[in-house]
Amino acid sequence: MSIEKAMKLGFDNEKYLKIQSEHIKERIAHFGDKLYLELGGKLFDDHHASRVVPGFEPDSKLKMLSQLKDCAEIVIVISATDIEKNKTRADLGITYDVDVLRLRDAFIDRGFLVSSVVITHYNGQSSAKAYAAKLDKLGIKSYFHYTIEGYPDNVALIDSDEGYGRNDYVETSRSLVIVTAPGPGSGKMAVCLSQLYNEHKRGIQAGYAKFETFPVWNLPLKHPVNIAYEAATADLNDINMIDPFHLDAYGKIAVNYNRDIEIFPVLNALFEGIYGENPYKSPTDMGVNMLGYCIMNDDVCCKAANDEIIRRYYKALEQLARGANNESEVGKIALLLKQAKITTEYRRVTVSAKQRRETSGLHSAAIELADGTILSAQTSDLLGPCAALILSATKHLAGIDHSVKLIPESMIEPIQKTKVNYLHGKNPRLHTDEVLVALSMLSTSDENCRRAIDCLPLLKGCQVHCTVMLSDVDKKIFNKLGVDLTCEPVKE
Repeated sequence: MSIEKAMKLGFDNEKYLKIQSEHIKERIAHFGDKLYLELGGKLFDDHHASRVVPGFEPDSKLKMLSQLKDCAEIVIVISATDIEKNKTRADLGITYDVDVLRLRDAFIDRGFLVSSVVITHYNGQSSAKAYAAKLDKLGIKSYFHYTIEGYPDNVALIDSDEGYGRNDYVETSRSLVIVTAPGPGSGKMAVCLSQLYNEHKRGIQAGYAKFETFPVWNLPLKHPVNIAYEAATADLNDINMIDPFHLDAYGKIAVNYNRDIEIFPVLNALFEGIYGENPYKSPTDMGVNMLGYCIMNDDVCCKAANDEIIRRYYKALEQLARGANNESEVGKIALLLKQAKITTEYRRVTVSAKQRRETSGLHSAAIELADGTILSAQTSDLLGPCAALILSATKHLAGIDHSVKLIPESMIEPIQKTKVNYLHGKNPRLHTDEVLVALSMLSTSDENCRRAIDCLPLLKGCQVHCTVMLSDVDKKIFNKLGVDLTCEPVKE
């Protein structure tokens, strides 16, 4: 059994690589000395896209842009506000400032030139100054772009020497400048527009284009894929909208989002100041996204996107339960669930885990495998619910009878003794990492354990729900396995 054979695909990735690269090349050809390409979403680990349009490979954009790397350089953007708040990437569990360094190393390893880091929304924050000093010690050039009063409405100020002209001029050397960031809301577009202004002052003709994966402009406004994007950016309060400029110019409906629509008058004034006219009649015109043309099974993508909306809801609920001040985010995603006409019961593993909890009276977990099979497990004196679930799932995938005990109690009990008596732990039950270590040790002499371990890659992309919030250890294990995990906002 393989993941490819079992998983239902909704997206043609090969077609996407072909038509997307062709479209970007066409856009580059429309401008003169330089093109600033704002890259929305993740460049080589876009797991949100791979979840909501199954078949999209997380590094698809990187593969496509690699064809242009000899003429391209990358500028990484991070907001001073995100540095100050220690904003964290939920998928990787690392802060944005750390992720900038990770991204830089990853791009360089893949043969890209990474020229600098731009710190945006700068207003004298000491944490941003310290970060710039850290970059300097590492030999990384950094620039500051300042907060502009009245942005984005005060066009006269923005398009002046006291607005964009006040920002540091980012020195670049190649014809294609890819502007990216660890996450949304970093100020990538503002960096591009600021550069257009400052390039023009230096006599350099530069253009701008936007490579934003979501929302998908040629899908309906309330399509689950677009609603899932809104759920993913609920903390930013992004709102999907019909592009009024596109409707006015062409009489056609296209979907965009509020920040691009709000900034369009600024871009329009900037282009008119530089070129005498704006080559774009709408925010949608700025984009080069071809994703909507490559969906080959809409039903599969709709289901995957609905699952994602529910995952985002549970994630927000868990953050709230842990003390985050995100009531508005929870409320917004709750409204999005209504827009999508679904509840948390839509996700099958959610129902299965809660049913197991009600029946057993114990914390439980459930998994939906790639072929649609649902399995559940509950906590015991020996194992936590997710540790038990991994054993159950790997036994099923390996064709091992459920009654077979892969790890004998005689091996678990000494581990529990060490955890409680020597490491002073309060929970004697084995976590997922401890179960996998024990299973690995036994696999050298036990054929069933070896077969179970060999099935771990088949868990990638599977759905899991647990009726209790898990430890960071368990969450990290599921993340490394590529499992899409949610938890009820209930503490142990």
